[in-house]
Amino acid sequence: MIGAGIAVLTGIGAGLGIGIATSKATEAIARQPEAAGAINKALLLGCALAEATAIYGFVVALLMVIMK
Repeated sequence: MIGAGIAVLTGIGAGLGIGIATSKATEAIARQPEAAGAINKALLLGCALAEATAIYGFVVALLMVIMK
């Protein structure tokens, strides 16, 4: 059970990463509005990868609890 709890903590890292990335993307768009399209594409790709990490951690935690 402790391992499953630790595996779920990946959500904290993903949340912090997405928050920081969104903050930096907003700053970049404010400085260069003409580059908003490219910045949004990179932001969405990064957020998807960070969120996938959190989902993998959640799946590992579920498997650990179910298979115990």
